Amino acid sequence: MSLDPYNLRKDFPILSQTMPNGKELVYLDNGATSQKPLSVIQATNDYYVKENANIHRGVYYLSQHATELFERTRIKTSHFFQAQCAKAIIFTRGTTDAINLVAQTYGRTNVSEGDEIVLSVQEHHSNLVPWQMLAREKKAFLKFIPILDDTTYDLSKLNEIITKRTKIVAISQMSNVTGTIHDLTKIIDRARQVGAKVLVDGAQAACHMPIHLVDMDVDFYAFSAHKMLGPTGVGVLFGKEEILEAMPPWLGGGDMIESVELESSTYAALPAKLEAGTPNIAGVIGFSHALDYLQKVGMKNIKEHERMLTEYALERMQKIGGLTIFGTEDLEKRGGVVSFTMEGIHPHDVGSILDEEGVAIRVGHHCCQPLMKQLQIPGTCRASFYLYNTKEDIDVLVHSIEKVKSIFGRVVRK
Repeated sequence: MSLDPYNLRKDFPILSQTMPNGKELVYLDNGATSQKPLSVIQATNDYYVKENANIHRGVYYLSQHATELFERTRIKTSHFFQAQCAKAIIFTRGTTDAINLVAQTYGRTNVSEGDEIVLSVQEHHSNLVPWQMLAREKKAFLKFIPILDDTTYDLSKLNEIITKRTKIVAISQMSNVTGTIHDLTKIIDRARQVGAKVLVDGAQAACHMPIHLVDMDVDFYAFSAHKMLGPTGVGVLFGKEEILEAMPPWLGGGDMIESVELESSTYAALPAKLEAGTPNIAGVIGFSHALDYLQKVGMKNIKEHERMLTEYALERMQKIGGLTIFGTEDLEKRGGVVSFTMEGIHPHDVGSILDEEGVAIRVGHHCCQPLMKQLQIPGTCRASFYLYNTKEDIDVLVHSIEKVKSIFGRVVRK
């Protein structure tokens, strides 16, 4: 079944609005966050209107019902991503929170002085700063997988980078800057050879393609609900059950305990041990409906639709003089992201003029400053697509970029 974005757009009320300047909204900042369908908005609202109660603690109906909805989402998430089991799904505040959880629990317990943590040079700050903090605390070393000119990983010296001293390999599956989709097989295989654990930052990949966690054979996988039609403030950490069982808690407090004495405590079983305090109940319930929506549309259909949009965008944008487009030309290795710069024009100026045309893109370093430094640029302009975007959206984008060139051409001539 093919995906019909024109029909899907009816489910997203924000996409039909007119901006204050009278222009129709063209939303192309899905890499930052996706828009939400009515079913997710209504489910979140219904929780507060009809079902509001804390979970796991009450014997009365509202609490029991809210608990059931919350835990049903955990099971649904496990099935959607083909995880090991529902207990291996830990709800967090987002990808950043999930990665910090691993760094501060598994990392603190298992990384020692002189050990190595392997990342790549194009990691989002969320998958860089937590490991910098851990390495500083433990006196460990950070090592980095480089990238080739097409922004794919350079694996030519992988055996020298991942060694017997490597304890953790933390790597992104899809770049939030270039959209490059990485084949992680060789990296995971090498990590297995030396006994290192693998964490995959799936913040960009999880929302755009089918993910089979058991087949991937990763130890940890982190992603956010808000990039895949769900509410903000909800993330997921998948971890292999035996590893999560051995990890100490990160946060202490309510719901993560089994028994508490004045000077000591014992901890609850998974997943409660790693979910201290009252969670974002409404957000998790809303995420359940986001998963339903994505399941109905089909992740394979979403991936193919974005591939078509990306091909169309590249074809049109490559005809515009003065543009530098980043990322691989191999569409099989590229998600729905086009990141570019315009000769002689700062990305912020591009973004501001596009905003005047109703086009919402992201400009700046995209929380990837080391990558920007390697590319020797201050930042890029990033258009990122999702299931509700159309070729007409890209036409407006291209027209707006041409307007930027026209405006700055007049400025130069003056």
